[in-house]
Amino acid sequence: MLEDKLLIWKLKNRNQEALRCIYEKYKNELLALAVTFCNDRTCAEDALHDVFVSLASVAPKLRLRTCLKSYLASSVANRLRNIHRAERRTTGLDEADFPPSTSDNPEGEAISAERSRKVDVALMQIPFEQREVVLLHIQSELKFRQIAKQQGVSINTVQSRYRYAINRLQTILNHEVLK
Repeated sequence: MLEDKLLIWKLKNRNQEALRCIYEKYKNELLALAVTFCNDRTCAEDALHDVFVSLASVAPKLRLRTCLKSYLASSVANRLRNIHRAERRTTGLDEADFPPSTSDNPEGEAISAERSRKVDVALMQIPFEQREVVLLHIQSELKFRQIAKQQGVSINTVQSRYRYAINRLQTILNHEVLK
């Protein structure tokens, strides 16, 4: 948190190295979030880069009300929501390229990767608004209140979307296990 505050201060003072450091620190996590949102690596990369271009342009005026990670995750979600509204369609599935694992348990990793793939497929089967709430809450660790403010809806709406999404995901994933 303190490191982020220093990076933001440097960024406000037009230090381009600070922008690079922020990008390097959060790019993998934000890209994973974006890919999960839209299931299109190219779209996710474009959204991520748009967010960082925007960050660079607003840096001198930037006033964060949340932590930097939450701000960036919200920015990515907003960018993808705008793309989703503009296109009104779901893009195809692509696997994301993540850094190679350093685990000594390839079998366990394979099982974990398969579970993760099944969750990603299940996420694509629920409405975008519900998927967005789940991802912002679980992956980006945003509070329901923050999500409600960002989406311009009541906290009850966010909590309902989350509850409906979790119930639907459980149904989809339990059905998958029974196959």
